[in-house]
Amino acid sequence: MTLEHHSLLRDFPEHHDRIKELKQGDNHFSRLYDEYHETDDKIYRSEIQQDVLSDEHLESLKKERALLKDKLWAMIGEPA
Repeated sequence: MTLEHHSLLRDFPEHHDRIKELKQGDNHFSRLYDEYHETDDKIYRSEIQQDVLSDEHLESLKKERALLKDKLWAMIGEPA
């Protein structure tokens, strides 16, 4: 199994321009975007065994990442 980051730009390449636009022009989106990627990095570091997290903490982070991704996706789909 290949372990990798779940970057929004990689997961939604067809929305690259919209994501960049929101990142630059919407402070709320920008904060959620940064929080999403920080959470994803914590998960990734645990999965590659660079950082040790309890199973419960790891699961909690994965749920948080999913919630953040849902919020960001809703904002990406809003009309400009």
